[in-house]
Amino acid sequence: MTTHGITANPAFRTATVALGAAGLALLLPVTPAIAGDDRVERTGSCSSGARWDLKVKTDDGRLEVEGEVDSNRNGQSWAWNFRHNGSISARGNSTTRGPSGSFSVERRMVNLQGTDKIVFVARHNGQTCRGVVNF
Repeated sequence: MTTHGITANPAFRTATVALGAAGLALLLPVTPAIAGDDRVERTGSCSSGARWDLKVKTDDGRLEVEGEVDSNRNGQSWAWNFRHNGSISARGNSTTRGPSGSFSVERRMVNLQGTDKIVFVARHNGQTCRGVVNF
């Protein structure tokens, strides 16, 4: 079947529609997925197999800081602390829980002028997790 000199092949129509949609996408304005998102995230290994994650972002002029440890074992007690430019900003103890055998702690800190150095340290039975973000 021919329509206006073009073969009405279903594969041709699918390709034409796809190319038309791609062309339309080029005309739309490009915006970031999350406008103003200034999150910095670092991950790494601890000294004996666990993993750590440290996230820092701004929130209402302050820093929102989250540290997480994933050891894949429930019931472990970890001592942790946050240092902000060398001074202890927060400390505590957390226990890993299911289903993933992890814990996370979140704190808000003053956003100092210049670069803020955030250090998250967690310890359990000789194992140490240490993450650093310069924000």
